[in-house]
Amino acid sequence: MAEKDKKKTTPTIQNRKASFDYQIEETYEAGIALQGTEVKSVRAGQVSFSDSFAYMDNGEILLKDLYIKEFQFGSYNNHEATRTRKLLLKKKEIEEIDVLLHQKGYTVVPLKIYFKNGFAKVLIGLAKGKKKHDKRDSIAERDSQRELKRDFKTSQF
Repeated sequence: MAEKDKKKTTPTIQNRKASFDYQIEETYEAGIALQGTEVKSVRAGQVSFSDSFAYMDNGEILLKDLYIKEFQFGSYNNHEATRTRKLLLKKKEIEEIDVLLHQKGYTVVPLKIYFKNGFAKVLIGLAKGKKKHDKRDSIAERDSQRELKRDFKTSQF
């Protein structure tokens, strides 16, 4: 019991817009190369996924436009908020992603940032952009699920 109390809960920061804008085909768990103050900001939950994406460059996968707020007490050691960060994947996974990225319409988007065994991890998804009618279908499905839950709640009493 005391062990559970000592364990701090670290935030899981999700990119909710990615599932709306993209159809996720496959996911990969990648490490991310962060500086010291960036780790502290991520633990505080000060991350924004707006317009962030990953791309291949010289056999490496880099994450661009991921906003990690500057650490409040960072002084001169602070990091740049939207710098390009390297994702750490196995060579085989990088080759798989590279092959799929060369197909038309595929992109790599970050889905979630979390900590696992003390290391910062990013769940990236190989995604294909949704068309406007697909987004309408997603909205309709979400609304119907909400209605079902609402009906289920009222019928229990």
